[in-house]
Amino acid sequence: MFSITVRDHLMIAHSFRGEVFGPAQRLHGATYLVDATFRREQLDDDNIVVDIGLATQELGAVVSELNYRNLDSEPDFAGTNTSTEFLAKVIADRLAERIHKGALGENAKGLAGLTVTLHESHIAWASYERAL
Repeated sequence: MFSITVRDHLMIAHSFRGEVFGPAQRLHGATYLVDATFRREQLDDDNIVVDIGLATQELGAVVSELNYRNLDSEPDFAGTNTSTEFLAKVIADRLAERIHKGALGENAKGLAGLTVTLHESHIAWASYERAL
């Protein structure tokens, strides 16, 4: 399996419901490094997984929809604990939707999967992996 990874970053505010979250139940900020890894079994006719420039652009577009937002105020997330794991899935699903609509070009149809990883810090991160 071949893969490429592109990176961006995301800054949000949010709070959590539930005792398990301790002080994070209060409104707080989070800054994430966001990695999107695209996978395919065979390279395309240009010997690449996918156009890195387009992948970077589309990841940036998805991240910009969430960046500098208080997720507690976003209708899409009403009543939801926007954990790191949950946000990794949101970003992966939104990227997948763009891929299926052709945003990464015709050759992206050969992609087998996508993994989005959100790094909370240098010692903790969460990922969501999905098929395409």
